[in-house]
Amino acid sequence: MIIELGHFALILAFAVAIAQTVVPLIGAHYRWSGWMAVAGPAATVQVLLVGFAFAALTYAFVTSDFSLKLVVLNSHTDKPMLYKISGVWGNHEGSLLLWVLILALFGAAAAWFGGQLPDTLRARVLGIQASVGVAFYAFILFTSNPFTRLVNPPFNGEDLNPLLQDPGLAFHPPFLYLGYVGLSMAFSFAVAALLEGRVDAAWGRWVRPWTLAAWLFLTIGIALGSWWAYYELGWGGFWFWDPVENASFMPWLIAAALLHSAIVVEKREALKAWTILLAILAFGFSLIGTFIVRSGVLTSVHAFANDPERGVFILMILGVFTGGALLLYAVRAPVMQAKGVFGVVSRESALVINNLLLAVSCFVVFIGTIWPLVAELMFDRKLSVGPPFFNAAFTPFVIALGALVPLGSILPWKRGTGRVVRTMLPALVLALAVAGLVWAMQTGSSLGGPLGAALGVWLVVGSTVDLLTRTGRGDWRSRLGRLTRLPGADWGKALAHGGLGITIFGVAGLTAWQQEAIEVLDIGDSMTLGRYEVVLEDVSRVEGPNYLATVARMHVYEGGRDIGTLLPEKRVYPVAQMPTTEAGIDNGFTRDVYAVIGDPQQGGGWAVRVYIKPFANWIWGGAIIMALGGIVSLTDRRYRVAAGARKPVAGGVPAE
Repeated sequence: MIIELGHFALILAFAVAIAQTVVPLIGAHYRWSGWMAVAGPAATVQVLLVGFAFAALTYAFVTSDFSLKLVVLNSHTDKPMLYKISGVWGNHEGSLLLWVLILALFGAAAAWFGGQLPDTLRARVLGIQASVGVAFYAFILFTSNPFTRLVNPPFNGEDLNPLLQDPGLAFHPPFLYLGYVGLSMAFSFAVAALLEGRVDAAWGRWVRPWTLAAWLFLTIGIALGSWWAYYELGWGGFWFWDPVENASFMPWLIAAALLHSAIVVEKREALKAWTILLAILAFGFSLIGTFIVRSGVLTSVHAFANDPERGVFILMILGVFTGGALLLYAVRAPVMQAKGVFGVVSRESALVINNLLLAVSCFVVFIGTIWPLVAELMFDRKLSVGPPFFNAAFTPFVIALGALVPLGSILPWKRGTGRVVRTMLPALVLALAVAGLVWAMQTGSSLGGPLGAALGVWLVVGSTVDLLTRTGRGDWRSRLGRLTRLPGADWGKALAHGGLGITIFGVAGLTAWQQEAIEVLDIGDSMTLGRYEVVLEDVSRVEGPNYLATVARMHVYEGGRDIGTLLPEKRVYPVAQMPTTEAGIDNGFTRDVYAVIGDPQQGGGWAVRVYIKPFANWIWGGAIIMALGGIVSLTDRRYRVAAGARKPVAGGVPAE
């Protein structure tokens, strides 16, 4: 009965979304206040209905209701409760239901907290947001219904994909969807602004917190996915330029550009048309990511579906919303006249360069991701584009961006001077000194390590200098007092930029100085890698809740001192008939000792692979700091109060 009620609630949510799309948009066009007022209550009703539908599906997974086809395909009675719950979104149909739940939640949040928006803009934003929901409700109900019943239910299910039975992957999709779908709010604001014919400083301030929230969730989701790949897949890597990884990375890059561009709109009322375009493209790349994950046109280890027919439906959604928005942009963008005038050396110019670097780097990733598909369709050639291309093509943009960020942050608006260079001179000297020290200490000739160290120090110290310059003059005690009273946005910016520097240093250090060895060891044998010795003490068979595992126990010694125990595993899930690898890792502040147990060898012994991974945890530590910066920025009171909000005049909304 609960399942049927959930299905009915989903159908009702579809109907409410249609009403929320049509009525407020018509009302905004004719300035009918009663029709515009429908948007808020409709958004609330919609989120309650789809929330109930999602709760009903979760109930089916928790109780192992095998009369539901989706539960049979993605669950099992022996599966731990965490993975029964995560199984709700660990599949195509359930993840789409989570998608529309988050979409409705963002729309409802705009209704609840958007009271200071002009009535017409608020109605249009909520109507456009609901129209995206209409498309995805139709997609779910007509092609991907999660509530399909079975006439003859089996006694047990087929289990969830073992790769998804992991804490990192349990929380990775929800955070990514919060980011993907969060960008729909920026899209809705952009299209609403095009319909209104006005983009001003107040609009920039309204759109920034939504974009910041989406970027924050994407940061957390990408970091969780990278961390999972590092310890779960057994390859020892944190990023493989997989199509699904790229699908989340491209919206992150465009969202970062949009976030910086919206600052220029808010502060200087410049870059209006460009900011609108970025908002459209950001959500467009989210839809492209959805298409990549679900269509099966590109191969990935963690794609959700391989159904080209469903992919065509998503392609239609992408064409209607992104294509329609771009067409509207082509018609209305000329009225988005910029007011602010700025010099070549100014913060505005730095942010323009920042945007170009981010946008072009996203385009590079996009071309590398879809090129195998283009080559097969147009040239009938099967090829793959791997890390060598992405590393060579993407790295120069990261270097340029890292070099620019501290200077751009400290430049004044409108026109800058050479004083900025003198202010940042200590950070530059320290960065160059660290690069020289690293170059002298390393035994190889790789430039990546010193360059990454220099960029990391430059970003971290530059962010610190930027904060200190905002405290004015005077003695250190008074300046420190003023430092604690700086706005949350200033602290958030410094944390985000500093976190980026830490991540860049972690990536460069791990890439440049990683060590690796593979040997066949018998029980009691040891292998040496650098200053570490790893001894294989024992190999045993362990039975988990829904898997069988071969677990190795290894001791790690440094200079004869026992510093830790590693427990790498090879698991086999009998129901899914699929093996997985669990790395054994001894985490340290400056390095990880990383071990993987392989198969038993015919001549006796076990294949053992050991890595020394310098500064691996700095990658995710930097991502955490970046996300913390986003959270701190969202606490800024200026994001909660739409300063400068103006109600539309009775005769219409003036175009700029």
